[in-house]
Amino acid sequence: MKKVLITGFEPFGGASINPALEAVKMLDGVKLDGGEIVICDVPVTRYEAIKAVTAAIEKHKPSYVITVGQAAGRASITPERVAINVDDFRIPDNGGNQPIDEPIIEDGPDAYFTTLPIKAITKALQEKGIPCQVSNTAGTFVCNHLFYGVQHFLRETDIGHGFIHIPLLPEQAAATDQASMSLETIAEGLRLAAQATLDNKHDAVIGAGKIC
Repeated sequence: MKKVLITGFEPFGGASINPALEAVKMLDGVKLDGGEIVICDVPVTRYEAIKAVTAAIEKHKPSYVITVGQAAGRASITPERVAINVDDFRIPDNGGNQPIDEPIIEDGPDAYFTTLPIKAITKALQEKGIPCQVSNTAGTFVCNHLFYGVQHFLRETDIGHGFIHIPLLPEQAAATDQASMSLETIAEGLRLAAQATLDNKHDAVIGAGKIC
């Protein structure tokens, strides 16, 4: 049985909750058609995040890895297309690090593309009524840092990996005008993403680009 490792970040930026971690906790041990979900929690700290996930990969030996993070302001679940080799933190991470325009991996490639079937994932969620769109930027904070670092770690393996951003929870957005999504919907979206990953050796050929 194949394992899908799904990871979620701890709270950061003074928040008391992170929907990524809460949703991932709901998926621990969930059985899929042809697989099983295993999880790990991730510190929002430069390089420590990468170490936590690579340690979980070595422990669980998954076939696929889905790293997950919160994206305030987004209304949809958004599988990311590409990670870039730069840390440019608008705020300090939980370790107090705030690099500006520094490479994640010195002399590493400029970018890594996801190795998950992100358009098939998007189609699977949309068909179940869950808002989902392909994203072409994972930012330059710890989400992109982890996405790039794990791709670099897995570059010579056949383990598929990609990053998915999720919206805020309603309680996080209640005092703002930002979009939100229920925890149950987020968790179901991630479960569907894991199943679509198992079901699609090759990605769907569906237009999901943006003009700007």
